[in-house]
Amino acid sequence: MSKVRVHNMAVSLDGFATGDGQSLEAPFGHAGGRLMEWFFGTRAFQSMNGKDGGSEGADNAFASAWGPGIGAEIMGRNKFGPQRGAWPDEEWKGWWGDDPPFHTPVFVLTHHPRPTLAMEGGTTFHFLDASPAEALAQAREAARGLDVRIGGGPSTVRQFLAADLIDHLHVVLVPIVLGRGVRLWDELEALEERFTVEAVTTPSGVTHLTFARR
Repeated sequence: MSKVRVHNMAVSLDGFATGDGQSLEAPFGHAGGRLMEWFFGTRAFQSMNGKDGGSEGADNAFASAWGPGIGAEIMGRNKFGPQRGAWPDEEWKGWWGDDPPFHTPVFVLTHHPRPTLAMEGGTTFHFLDASPAEALAQAREAARGLDVRIGGGPSTVRQFLAADLIDHLHVVLVPIVLGRGVRLWDELEALEERFTVEAVTTPSGVTHLTFARR
């Protein structure tokens, strides 16, 4: 069976995977770009933005693993956009422009479904009011035997971990303290018992933690 994977989930020392006060101008809230600075300089990030160059070290090796073998993605409403509650309109098409980097079906979990949104490059956003298991069943069908990526944010990843639906989890421990925001690890006591855990520290100062289902 295909695997369910999480990649590049950056977390502060105090457990926050995004800051407080998300807005159109601040996708990560008060955290700004601090959680993802390790990522921005990599070749993987530059390639996602249609550019050449970037580092090719260990950070890039981890960063670039997010794409191969993925046939569909599931993300939470607030990875797709900063809006809360009912959609004021259907003009918002995500943070990524007309050609998002996913190039697969993407299932957006929301209590306020809206019509399917087809974008350039093969990305199609489907908006679901569904449980993690129900969303995963639809994503697996769309992935046609390839893996399914849980793209975030932290609340969505936490829900899939709580439901024991994740096979591979890549967390990047970033040496900053945010103090507030959305936490990843709450109510996941003894999570590590399900996985084999490995750690790699890189010159950027982050530690890459990989959790592989036993």
